Amino acid sequence: MMQQNTPPSDNALVVEDLVVDFALDNAFFKRRMMRAVNHVSFTIPAGQALAVVGESGSGKSTCARALTRLVNPNHGTMELDGLDISQSNESLTRVQLAKQLQMIFQDPFGSLNPVHTIARHIERPIRIHRPELSNEQVQDLVIETLETVGLTPAQQTAEKFPHELSGGQRQRVAIARALATGAKYILADEPISMLDVSIRLGILNLMADMKARGLGFLYITHDIATARYFAERTAVMYVGHMVEWGDSDSVTQTPKHPYTQLLIQSVPEVGRKSRQGPKKSPSGQIPIWTPESVGCPFVARCPKASDLCKQSMPEVTQVATDHFIRCHHAD
Repeated sequence: MMQQNTPPSDNALVVEDLVVDFALDNAFFKRRMMRAVNHVSFTIPAGQALAVVGESGSGKSTCARALTRLVNPNHGTMELDGLDISQSNESLTRVQLAKQLQMIFQDPFGSLNPVHTIARHIERPIRIHRPELSNEQVQDLVIETLETVGLTPAQQTAEKFPHELSGGQRQRVAIARALATGAKYILADEPISMLDVSIRLGILNLMADMKARGLGFLYITHDIATARYFAERTAVMYVGHMVEWGDSDSVTQTPKHPYTQLLIQSVPEVGRKSRQGPKKSPSGQIPIWTPESVGCPFVARCPKASDLCKQSMPEVTQVATDHFIRCHHAD
């Protein structure tokens, strides 16, 4: 379980001991299960961001989908500003949850309806979540929201269709749609990975402006460099487990877990090959974790692995003021 240095409060998104399992087959009597998220906990205060970093299949997006209840968690609690949003809370409808918690997806074109105008994309969530507004107020809010995300001139943009915009502009529309609900927390699932490198910084700066206005972010990414740039805290996931987490500068500048060190080494750097030789790839296969699995999930690929690593899950070790790790051989 991920330890907290920020106590749960009425102004935070809090996840405790989250577990998500998926069936591996359709056997009638006995189903094999894969554990996609294994006892994960974190807190995101309002106005701050937590970056979740890891390879594909590490459970990053599953955490976000569990929060929005697109998938049902098997165990754990989730609270948004003190309100229970766990699956067990049947009094909270999906519409009520969507008003507070929104997702930004990786593909901005795939997440927009190609037959609707940009105005329609922004107008619809406003009408659903703010039915008390008049037609004129809705139209004014559409223009205001587009201006907020930097889509100007807003009136001309509102009349266009998604295919008439660039990738960066379409992602700004997706962000505007999330803002239109009045959401307090944004789950950003690889929001810049499909964009040109030249416009990624603009999207990150836009999200930073939103964060400065009090929105909280769960920022899912493969790029640990942007995690340090955007998020106050970073958590590294591997096969559904939090293996290292804490202050972003500490995690990225002084990584302690062998997997985090591997991620840092994978960041391209001019001249690395000539100075240090080619990067070494880890041996071993990425495991399929199940409820019955034991030991450290990284043991098959870890250069420090021992018999102890195969037998038991490492306990949480605090290596700095806000820096935690799960490793039997932490420095």
